[in-house]
Amino acid sequence: MNIQDKITNYLTELHLSEIKKSLPELLNQAVTKQPSYPEFIKNCLETEVNARHQKSLKIRMKQARFPYQGLLKDFDYGFQTSVSKRQIETLKEMHWLKDAYNLIFLGPPGIGKTHLAIGLGIEAVNQGYHVYFITLDELLTILKTQNMLQRSRQKIKRLLAADLIILDEVGYGEVNKVEANLLFQFISGVYESVSVIVTTNKGFDEWPSFLGDAVITTALLDRLVHKSEIFNMTGDSYRLQHRNTIFK
Repeated sequence: MNIQDKITNYLTELHLSEIKKSLPELLNQAVTKQPSYPEFIKNCLETEVNARHQKSLKIRMKQARFPYQGLLKDFDYGFQTSVSKRQIETLKEMHWLKDAYNLIFLGPPGIGKTHLAIGLGIEAVNQGYHVYFITLDELLTILKTQNMLQRSRQKIKRLLAADLIILDEVGYGEVNKVEANLLFQFISGVYESVSVIVTTNKGFDEWPSFLGDAVITTALLDRLVHKSEIFNMTGDSYRLQHRNTIFK
């Protein structure tokens, strides 16, 4: 067995698969460029670390469950002027996420609330955070079935393990008192430990109506708003203004 075969075996035993895969190229670079011994070791380890970071990024991006890739660079600040690019650039630094602050985007449909939420979620994933996107309707379903279904318990576990939860479409349907209580318990469970981005088409004064219980609504909002940044977004629907039509 030659020395390269021995190195390959050692790399297999140590589970350094990326170095193993790139070994011929790394050895060739060592011959042609003649790096110092420390630099050669650094190049080998860098190859492994970078590959693992990319793999971790892909896994976290998949686990986030974004419905589409709403990138912040594609957001039209000229159309939606109630949120400034400077504000979003500041949010990209993720100081709010480190301190478990919440973000709440309020406004009518089609003005970019979900786009901003997803864009910030993607940025958080790129910076190493664990994100979970879920609609209110889906969250209520798994909360109601967690005692019956293993998959619901698994989703709850992943939600509680996230650094950031994006709760989308709050207020688009009526919620009964049982569901409102389950939602309150969930928000209480992540309070000050997990950041939540909420997108809603309802102002806070309308929440008691769709949640069906003024007392629970007050307690829930107390926790959501305590450490939060609130964006009251206005304007016409971007989708309607930029719709695709059959007849040009």
